[in-house]
Amino acid sequence: MIAVLVLVAWFALSVRAGLARNGIGFDMGFLSQVAGFDLSEGYALTTEGLRRFMSSDSNAQALLAGFINTVKTASVAIILTTVLGTLVGMGRVSHNWIVRQLCFGFVEMVRNTPMLIQLVFWYFVVILKLPALADAASWLGTVIASQQGFYFPGVELAPEATLPALLSFLAGLVLLVAGAANRRHRKWLTACSLAGLVSAWAIGFPVAVTVPHVTGFVITGGFSASPEFAAMLVGLTVYTSAFIAEIIRGAIVALPKGQWEAASALGLSRGAAFRDIVIPQVFRVVLPAFGNQYISLAKTTSLGIAIGFPDVFNVYGTVANQSGRSLEGVIVVMLAYLILSWTISGAVNLLNGLLLRNGGKQ
Repeated sequence: MIAVLVLVAWFALSVRAGLARNGIGFDMGFLSQVAGFDLSEGYALTTEGLRRFMSSDSNAQALLAGFINTVKTASVAIILTTVLGTLVGMGRVSHNWIVRQLCFGFVEMVRNTPMLIQLVFWYFVVILKLPALADAASWLGTVIASQQGFYFPGVELAPEATLPALLSFLAGLVLLVAGAANRRHRKWLTACSLAGLVSAWAIGFPVAVTVPHVTGFVITGGFSASPEFAAMLVGLTVYTSAFIAEIIRGAIVALPKGQWEAASALGLSRGAAFRDIVIPQVFRVVLPAFGNQYISLAKTTSLGIAIGFPDVFNVYGTVANQSGRSLEGVIVVMLAYLILSWTISGAVNLLNGLLLRNGGKQ
């Protein structure tokens, strides 16, 4: 640690001396300057809360908006990647020949193709080839897909929402999730969750579901995902799920054969054996490897610059070009990715510790 700190200090002093020789100072004042550019999507943090980013906001708020976009993309992609990768990994050891070969082909094709090429494919070949808004495809009258993006039913605060109803609703949701994760106290937590949700309904349900509607050339209501965000999400999910699938497959194959024989002797079907015996043991083993893939996924969001997605790295490029502070800007971006990676690593280590402490029962 001392050697690393000395090396970092020597490097910092060398850079500072080099800048001084060229009459360039190290200054973080550019963060408070007005950005002067717009973002296709992103939110600025103000004293009044989050709002859409505007060109009159500062460079610091622009970088924060890009960081929020990075966190949003990485968070959703991690969830979808875990689900898809687990299913494909299970398919890799399926007794069904067709399923097994399809999963094998998916893994080999995806993990042996550069992520950048896949990202460009999803954006230019798939999403931008969708019909225009006037001819947009719609599923079940609630989901709309077009060149302008994807639109889903959304949830928003009801106009008549009250604080007690909102608190009861949030408490009910938290207890519901806790009950799903805690098998020992599941009945008690689920009962409390239902009580909270019923109380929120009795007081006046604080949230309302909105469905997207096409009005001329715009869509109102619901939740929207821009083409760039959709391409990033699909690309990251598909690419990383191939590596997750191989981790799952390796862990399943490494299980002793006696586990399957014991499940068969108990009369369990293969699906029940996966659910009750194999997967609980597999996840105790694969979580550290999952953490590595999650961190890699979060850093891969920087490729969004290829399709114009305003992640933190893309925003840094614009800020650096306008302010001329490339070194200071890249330090801010490195710290942002470091914080994100540490957060993911800490969450995975915490979950891994809980599983090991509880013997995989929770």
